[in-house]
Amino acid sequence: MSGDGLIVVDKPGGMTSHDVVSRVRRLARTRRVGHGGTLDPMATGVLIIGVNKATRLLTYVIGADKSYVATVRIGQATVTDDAEGEVVSSASAAGISDAAVLAALHAQRGEIDQVPSAVSAIKIDGQRAYKRVRGGEEIALPARRVTISRLEVLDVRRVGDLVDVDVDVTCSSGTYIRAIARDAGIALGVGGHLTALRRTAVGGFSLAEARTLAELEAVSPDVVNLPMADAARRFLPTRSATDEEARVLSHGGPLVAAGIAGPYAVLGPAGDLLAVVSEHGDKAKPEIVLAAS
Repeated sequence: MSGDGLIVVDKPGGMTSHDVVSRVRRLARTRRVGHGGTLDPMATGVLIIGVNKATRLLTYVIGADKSYVATVRIGQATVTDDAEGEVVSSASAAGISDAAVLAALHAQRGEIDQVPSAVSAIKIDGQRAYKRVRGGEEIALPARRVTISRLEVLDVRRVGDLVDVDVDVTCSSGTYIRAIARDAGIALGVGGHLTALRRTAVGGFSLAEARTLAELEAVSPDVVNLPMADAARRFLPTRSATDEEARVLSHGGPLVAAGIAGPYAVLGPAGDLLAVVSEHGDKAKPEIVLAAS
């Protein structure tokens, strides 16, 4: 059986994130596998997978900023805001200037209120939005505040009456790249959707270290490439514990606060990951305990 840790997977197109989890369960020979942030079936790229105890770290991965390269098509709207859904409207974008296209995309930079795509995994009254839409319901999701810290246009191409735009985006967790395409199309009056999406980074984890499923198959069951302590160092501040502090933590007890903001990882004398703690007043209380008591 594989050890505890994270895997940076390069998800192929056509698979759901859960499909990837199922494949990794088989390769790692363990049921305890989860992912740190869904990718649509159409999308490819960085999917963080947690194995065994490291599934408990995924909550800290999910909130990280994410980066993508994507292709936005101006001139067609679809029911899903991407190429997987049926086209619901078409209008010629031939008369729209490159400058207008850039302005519609650049207007979405910064902190904005974004309405998620109707066909999304958001739950409404306990049921996923996409299930309601595919069941014939019309739904309106409330806008949510997101931050698009970077949106660069890489290329603009004319394809008949359509305009295809390649973009490079870094954004906060919960941002829908499909919604960026939809909203640019709405602003231009001709509709828009996403035709390609590749996630290039989640927090500090990038495509450069991602492994394909074929590469993981070749090393099964030793699929973990980031052991627990190494993984935690990548997205959390760290603090070292003495033997006595390690003993206290292993039983769920608090440490004396060290003045470190936000949740942080506590490493034992041997460098192993003991817990993730957060400070409240003069105490550093564990959020999750990973050391054996």
